[in-house]
Amino acid sequence: MTVLILTSPQDVTADMVVDKLQARGVPLVRLDPADLPGEVDLSAEYVRGDFHGYLSAQGRMVSSRALRSIWMRRPGEPAAHAPEHSDWLGAETAQALYGMLYSTTARWMNHPRQAAQARHKPWQLRLAHHSGFAVPPTVITTFPRVAEEFAARHGPVVVKSLSGPPRGGPPVELPTTLLGPGTDFAGVAAGPTLLQQYVPKRADLRLTYVGGRIFAARKASAPGQVDGRYGDTGEPWKPAEVPDRIVRGVRDYTDLAGLAYAAFDFAEDPEGLWWFLECNQGGQFGFVEAETGQPIAEAVASWLAPRHPSERT
Repeated sequence: MTVLILTSPQDVTADMVVDKLQARGVPLVRLDPADLPGEVDLSAEYVRGDFHGYLSAQGRMVSSRALRSIWMRRPGEPAAHAPEHSDWLGAETAQALYGMLYSTTARWMNHPRQAAQARHKPWQLRLAHHSGFAVPPTVITTFPRVAEEFAARHGPVVVKSLSGPPRGGPPVELPTTLLGPGTDFAGVAAGPTLLQQYVPKRADLRLTYVGGRIFAARKASAPGQVDGRYGDTGEPWKPAEVPDRIVRGVRDYTDLAGLAYAAFDFAEDPEGLWWFLECNQGGQFGFVEAETGQPIAEAVASWLAPRHPSERT
């Protein structure tokens, strides 16, 4: 059985898993939906109650019947690289590709339907609460008065992005920013703004969930550091013990969300409490594995690969 990896050619994290799969002798096809049509070809046929689909990329052909698993890493938008790209062509290509893949019996990491839902931060916060995590008070608003009242009640507060850097545009840094007293909130009227109670932290925590396995890493924060992604603390990521309640919460969250893979970010406060910040359904793990030695790529490969020798064809 074959593993299909949907991602861009520049995805170093996918490279790590490809190496593990190749070492196991697992057949795989890697392609970017942005290259369909063009470097990637597709054909699907439904005749007399049966369905046949084929994908061709980099000189390799795979049948939809031969797919064991599909890893959605960081795929491009369908037809994005087509010479005559248009929104219509992109929609047609997405219908063809994903419609064919949805019709297979392959399992997904993660299914696009669950992945799309899991990206929404308001939904994440609600699910985190119902999973037993500590969640900082949060508001999303376009009302300046609401923002002012929230900051007065829960300050100090931080402002953060709901969706992350825009896709398809120039690289943009959007760090979580601590707002000072007397902040003018008139600007929130221009677009939905997420404000959250600031959690003073002594460490950032990245917990990676892979098909039931949990890998946690901890990095000590610098005094006053707000966004752990920016600013060098001089401290490396180290393996971390996971409290039982966090283990239960992670399993509840991923079960409710239907996720086979998830990267959780927590802030550890001075009392040692883990505060939920977000869950990225396609988050990176390479930097954690590089510094901690945790076998995350191997865990992903194990989930994707055939479980029994008889499944290999």
